[in-house]
Amino acid sequence: MGGSLIVISGPSGVGKGTVVKRLLAEMPDLYISVSVTTRKPRPGEIPGKDYIFIDDKQFEEMVVNNQLLEWAYVHGHYYGTPKRQVFDKLAEGKTVILEIDMQGAMQVQRSVDDVVLIFLLPPSIKELANRLDKRGTEDEEIRKLRVLRSLQELDYIVDYDFMVLNEDLDVAVQSIKNIINMSKWVVTRGRARYLINKLKNGGVIDYEDFDFNKFKEGER
Repeated sequence: MGGSLIVISGPSGVGKGTVVKRLLAEMPDLYISVSVTTRKPRPGEIPGKDYIFIDDKQFEEMVVNNQLLEWAYVHGHYYGTPKRQVFDKLAEGKTVILEIDMQGAMQVQRSVDDVVLIFLLPPSIKELANRLDKRGTEDEEIRKLRVLRSLQELDYIVDYDFMVLNEDLDVAVQSIKNIINMSKWVVTRGRARYLINKLKNGGVIDYEDFDFNKFKEGER
């Protein structure tokens, strides 16, 4: 893979979709992976652009055929990331964004060495609940479940590489742009093993060893 893989996660209502849309508008070379899901489209969502909407049987077939990079069952529906579109874009040298939940992020971290994980934080749980209310896409019971789940999801933060506060949208977007621009210099697990082996074998490390795009398949 020649590109960079960036995962953006955060609790429901934190503003992941809004942040990602701004990133795509301001960084046209980015590629956003479109997830598959078994839930119904929300008002305004465009099939094939926001999500690929499929039924349970189709999703289960993708799982059995190992076609998903990650998948999870959330609030009564399946969500997953098709492998092929991600790896094809990485092979083209693209920076690929995955907007996925924490379960999925942990699966990606276990299966892909060179991935940068970003956790988008709300200013407070109260503000998160307010944003869910304003969104108005679920009933009261589902909103309460989402807030409860958000409290549990905060425990995942320690497994992420970066945390970004989404209190001011402009600041949050710029922070993530900075992380993406520096991502090729971040030492992920795959590159860490490469650097350690190089030192142990008497090699000399220089700045090119930190450049994501200079890594070859045999060096992972």
